[in-house]
Amino acid sequence: MDHITSHNWIAFALAGALVGLLAWPGTSEAQTVTGQATAARATALGTTTSVADTGTLNDSSDARDASQLTVSAPSLFTGEVLSASTIGYPDEVDSEASLGNLAMTVGGNGISADFVMAQAQAILNAAATGTSNISGLSINGMPVVLTGDPNQTISLLTGQVVINEQQTDPSGTITVNALHVTVNGVADVVIASAKAGITSVSTSSSTGSSPLPLPSL
Repeated sequence: MDHITSHNWIAFALAGALVGLLAWPGTSEAQTVTGQATAARATALGTTTSVADTGTLNDSSDARDASQLTVSAPSLFTGEVLSASTIGYPDEVDSEASLGNLAMTVGGNGISADFVMAQAQAILNAAATGTSNISGLSINGMPVVLTGDPNQTISLLTGQVVINEQQTDPSGTITVNALHVTVNGVADVVIASAKAGITSVSTSSSTGSSPLPLPSL
C-alpha cells in the first residue's frame, strides 16, 4: 500500500468515527415539579371548601400565590391575614401557607391559635423537608405544649388533632399540614397546608442528524 492510499484509508476511518459520534445518543434531564399551598381547607357534609389556595404549579418556572384578609366558615373556623405561595425553580420547589387569629369549632371542640404556618421545601436529588410554626395553640380551653416533632397527635372524644402533620409519598413529595383536625362523621379541617416535590428523569436523544461526507479514495 503506497503513501497516498494509506492516507486515504486513515481519512476514511476518521470520518466513520465522526459519524458514529454524531449519532451517539445524548441525555437530558426533565424535571417534574409538585407545588401547592392552602391557608385553610374544610370538608363537611360531603362538601370541600378551600380558602387562599394557590392551585398546583405548572412547571419549574411557575410561581403562584393567594391571599385573603379574613375568612369565616359558619360553624367551622374564622381567621385573618390568610396567605399562601408556591414557587418552582429548575432544581427546587418552596411552598408556604399561614393565617392568624384562628378560631375553630369542630364537633363541639374549640381550637384556637394566634398564628399558624406550614412550610415545605423540595430540592432536586435530596429528601424533601417541612416544618410548622404555631403559636398560642389551645384546645378546649387548654394550652397545648408543642413538641416540634412531626405528627404530634392529641385525641378528641370522637376524633383527633394532628400537629405538624408530615406525609411523604413514594415520589418524594412532602405535604405539611400545620393543623389537621378530624371529627368522625362531622368534619375534616386542615389549617395551613404546604406541598413540595421535584423529580428528574433522564431522557435520551440522538445528537446527529446527517453524516459527514466521506473522502474519495
